[in-house]
Amino acid sequence: MSKKIDKRLRATLFRNRLTEAMRRRGSNQSILARAIEVDRSTVSQLLKGDAARLPNAQVVGECASALGVSADWLLGLTDRPETAADMLANTLSLTEAPRALVDEQIFAWHKEAAGYKIRHVPAALPDMLKTRAMLEWEYAPHLGRSTDQAIGASEDRMAWMRAARSDYEIALPLYEIESFARGEGYYRGLPADLRRAQLDHLIATTTQLYPRLRLYLFDARRVYSAPITLFGPLLAVLYLGRNYMVFRDTERIEAITLHFDGLVREAGVTAREIPAHLRALRDGLVR
Repeated sequence: MSKKIDKRLRATLFRNRLTEAMRRRGSNQSILARAIEVDRSTVSQLLKGDAARLPNAQVVGECASALGVSADWLLGLTDRPETAADMLANTLSLTEAPRALVDEQIFAWHKEAAGYKIRHVPAALPDMLKTRAMLEWEYAPHLGRSTDQAIGASEDRMAWMRAARSDYEIALPLYEIESFARGEGYYRGLPADLRRAQLDHLIATTTQLYPRLRLYLFDARRVYSAPITLFGPLLAVLYLGRNYMVFRDTERIEAITLHFDGLVREAGVTAREIPAHLRALRDGLVR
């Protein structure tokens, strides 16, 4: 809510902010006059007048547009000089999401958030918990001859992520791990011995790294989540497929954090129960 300001004080604030915006922009009275299509004397009056009267909305809007600031800021209605478009660009961005293991952007976000808790809802089994054989089966069709090199680089990055000071909470739909164990859906054609080795790796990892790594399984019939990653309080990333949608504003990060916490509360299999649940799935595999 904007503060109630006396007309004369608001007019003074407008002149001061207009002068500041021109200075930041490297503009002057002549340049601004041409940009907003008025006489130079009109701009001079805007800057030097001592009356309580403000210019009309058209002039204020043209000045704001020409100087790259918001009209609300010029008028003292906000303390943020950015335009709405600039604020949106600073808090929301769309970046490319290549079909890769730990791509450059994801790794950069992990480094930025080192020491903060990472909350993750993966699109499938989380890459950082997969065996090399699993990664080769999944990514070889996309990476071709560069598979070994890509997996080697990915393993180095995932080793860094595991060694970082961050705690990891991962929430996964219950059906995902069960489909994997049965070799159904996305995992159709995945050999049983590879699935068994992957489950053994998950059992060992979730046991050894607990409580720094906590894996939860939620029932997607009760709650749903798109693939998301929360890098502490710094940013929230929504995975769209070809792109990442990135939020950096506090309000949306908090809302997505509450969503993730809800998945954990609704988990049918908690982090403590994960090893036993995975052993049951492994023991049920058909040899």
